[in-house]
Amino acid sequence: MGKGKNLIINGSGSYPGGIYDKISIRGEGNIVNDVECSAFHVYGTSEAKDNVKTGSVKIMGEAEVKGDMTSNDTLVMGTMMVGRNASLKKMKVFGLLEVGEKLSGDVATIKGSISVKGDVEYETFDSSGGFDIKGLLTADKVKIALRFGQSTAEEIGGGKIMVKRKKNSILPFGREEGTLSAKVIEGDDIYLENTTAEVVRGNTVKIGPGCQIGLVEYTTELKSDSSSAIKSKTKV
Repeated sequence: MGKGKNLIINGSGSYPGGIYDKISIRGEGNIVNDVECSAFHVYGTSEAKDNVKTGSVKIMGEAEVKGDMTSNDTLVMGTMMVGRNASLKKMKVFGLLEVGEKLSGDVATIKGSISVKGDVEYETFDSSGGFDIKGLLTADKVKIALRFGQSTAEEIGGGKIMVKRKKNSILPFGREEGTLSAKVIEGDDIYLENTTAEVVRGNTVKIGPGCQIGLVEYTTELKSDSSSAIKSKTKV
């Protein structure tokens, strides 16, 4: 991927798309057409008017892609905004990622925050930051550590779903704990803390402390902490 020359932007200006090897933007750069490259690194500010397809992405500054974004390896330390779909196979977010439609890939590690207007689909989804997902979050393994703020998803589906409170090491004396809110949570093996949900559906369901659940449907086992509230439960 990306067999052309390098594109190095240190000042500011607009540049054509096409095929490049490496793109490095340290100033302010606009790319006006589709672009394909082996590496896309932004230390300043960039805007791509169409689609970006790359082997690796590193965002230390601020980047906006108006169309679709495709990448094998993604690291967001700053801010990245994708207007349409983002296919990011291996993704680490320490800053902020915003996606206008669907976000998908293999492994997602969220230490910062993501905002997605569509669905999120990964094999492994590991978040110790925050997220706002307007659609369905689905993964074989969903691991959520609630450090601060409220994380939300319309629905969460997966094989193993684990949601736990985690003390914020940056603010160890802070009283506020993180929370999760979803309409439906459905999986094979579910453990929840600090979660509000209308419906929780699974084989083995364990409701830990700090939860408010409308209905739990389970097939094998249900355990619940005395500090949590479940309005109704059904073995199916």
